[in-house]
Amino acid sequence: MFHQETADAEHFEQVIVQAVRQILTRPDQVAFLRWARTRIPEILGLADAHLDSFEIQRLAALLATVIWNATPQPINGFQPIPMETPPPESLCSCGSGLPYSSCCGNVDDMPELSSELIWEVLLDELPERALREALALNAIPGPLLAKIADRWLDEDRPGRVVTLLEPLFAGSLDELDARYEPALDILCDAYDRLDHWRKKLVFLDRVCNEGGRAMQAAAWQRRSTIHIDEGDYARAETAFTAALRSNPDNPSTALLEITLLAAQHKDWLARERARFWLHKLRRLGYGDEGFMDFLERAVTDPQEAMVSSHADALDPVLVDLNDWMSVIAARPLPSYALAVVKPPRAAPRRADQLDLFDTADDLPRRRSGFGARVDPVDAPSMGAAVARGLPVELRAPARVRQLESFWRALYPSDKPVSTHLTLLDGADVWADTAWVDYLLGHPEAADSLEVLDDLATALYEHPESALPWISHALLRPLLDRAWSVMDALLPLGDPRYIPWSVKGNRSALRLLFRRYLCQVQEGQPGGAIETLETLLRLNPQDNHGARAELMNHYLRDGEDERALALAQRFPEDLLADLAYGEVLALYRLGRQERARSVLKTAIRRLPRIPHYLTRKRIKQPRLSPLGITPGGDDQAWLYREAMLDVWAAEPGILAWLKRCAI
Repeated sequence: MFHQETADAEHFEQVIVQAVRQILTRPDQVAFLRWARTRIPEILGLADAHLDSFEIQRLAALLATVIWNATPQPINGFQPIPMETPPPESLCSCGSGLPYSSCCGNVDDMPELSSELIWEVLLDELPERALREALALNAIPGPLLAKIADRWLDEDRPGRVVTLLEPLFAGSLDELDARYEPALDILCDAYDRLDHWRKKLVFLDRVCNEGGRAMQAAAWQRRSTIHIDEGDYARAETAFTAALRSNPDNPSTALLEITLLAAQHKDWLARERARFWLHKLRRLGYGDEGFMDFLERAVTDPQEAMVSSHADALDPVLVDLNDWMSVIAARPLPSYALAVVKPPRAAPRRADQLDLFDTADDLPRRRSGFGARVDPVDAPSMGAAVARGLPVELRAPARVRQLESFWRALYPSDKPVSTHLTLLDGADVWADTAWVDYLLGHPEAADSLEVLDDLATALYEHPESALPWISHALLRPLLDRAWSVMDALLPLGDPRYIPWSVKGNRSALRLLFRRYLCQVQEGQPGGAIETLETLLRLNPQDNHGARAELMNHYLRDGEDERALALAQRFPEDLLADLAYGEVLALYRLGRQERARSVLKTAIRRLPRIPHYLTRKRIKQPRLSPLGITPGGDDQAWLYREAMLDVWAAEPGILAWLKRCAI
């Protein structure tokens, strides 16, 4: 039944389209009726409808009359030219041979067709010159101006879009109903293209304050989306709540809520809300609409639903890579070998050599999202852990090494500098995507940690990388594959490790650190701790500064004994997280004398931390993009930002810290 109704609707739409074309080509009433008696039955397939020829002709003539009467005609200033009612005794125009009064004139309640519906067809059929004439005459219904504006935006003419749509919103906004929502969205898109962000915000504020409920909901939805893109989920939640209050039954609000939850990786809640919205919208009469399919997908996997729903708007290359991910997921893990190497020489830099270098202290500041630029430690700091065990180098299988040789010649960039996660400014691996074409044809490339590392770097650099579902769908599978390779090769308890100083180990270690960042972003602290612990086990010199992050995780979880053990692995460390984390752990364990002794050492090396922790309010110092200064105000500020809430939660410790620091 559903398929039949859909087919009937499609056939009727074709009747309107072809009828409008016929009217535009030859605006003659008699000729049009003659055309209709032949073509309309063919389009509708009425020969199979169990109707006699008289009924078929009559139906075709009635439909033709309805369409003609609703069609705005260029020759009449884009106004319809209704057919005159024939005299009662004249022959009916349907061709039945009967008088009009005994035939079509005997039909009660002649159906009417909206001219706005015809205009939707006309806008696709009118040549540019006729379209300009219609606009000059203000003949086009206001809500349909969005269709023209959308076309112009596709042609990269945002200035014309603004000129066209701004007058729609110049008058009283409470008169605009839900039909004007597309115009609001396209006008905002045009403002974005023109970088008129301030004008856009003023416009949205006005609609939120003065518009009708439907338009208010649309404006609040837009504002929520803006905050999601900024990563400001608190304000996004506030705007979403306002949109829901303005129009609680709007399907767009349902999609927004799933988007907001998925962006925060609250997948379990997104699934529950998708079930709620499906039930509610079905009761409201929705069934086969596209958003219902999205909600059904979200019940199973909100992240995959987001990728699928954005496929049309995403870079096609990312969509292709998403398909590639499903192919490589079925591949067995490659069998890497381990070759013994000479132990790395521990040559930590002196304190006077540590002015302005990146440390794990400023990871929280710069780890703001999937595409954040995180530049951890390049060399082990003063007091680095002593590496125990057997150092080894990863060796890919012969077939993988051969593939890597071809890949290095094809891929348009070197590795990131040192432990950085992003490329040097100016590098653009997406300008020529021949390497993507190679990947799509060679799923075996996923057996190479070198290739996985390059692909992860490329995804960090992509303009759409900030979308959280892109990270989930594309980056995370690569990182989990690398994790599985390393877990099988060097499981817990294996005495071997892979030092960063050996170049062949760097891709694997960088992939593991990226995995940690993804897990934190996706709200998986347990998995994040496991990844950090593994990273420290595999690279005890800790070039990535994993120890600082791990220390803070331990302290947040109340794992004070583990925090102490970690601090003792890195004595005299210049990272605030280690030095002051040990103090906090000792205090919470009731070992205050030992805590006081450790604090004195910490203050001697990093004296500004207590001042920044114990002040209720303190001005942010100037932060350098080059990194932080150990012992400086910038380091103290960043530690306060990262861990003040944990310190403040321990009764009495801040007062104790202030007394001891005097």
